[in-house]
Amino acid sequence: MYQRLRDMREDQDLPQRVLAELLHVSQATYSRYESGVLDIPSGALIALALFYQTSVDYLLGLADDPTPYQRKS
Repeated sequence: MYQRLRDMREDQDLPQRVLAELLHVSQATYSRYESGVLDIPSGALIALALFYQTSVDYLLGLADDPTPYQRKS
């Protein structure tokens, strides 16, 4: 379901453990996020978008442009 999450992680040669630590979840939980078994909480999506410097829409496959949106100040 969240193939883009896996692709982005693998493109940076990161193990799931690193992203799990970033999100303060177990590696098993992060694995379930990538496979779509668990829905990703909005806070985790935001953290991943900031980490990868992209948009939540891109992570979810709703946009094809990885460029992040301009943030409000």
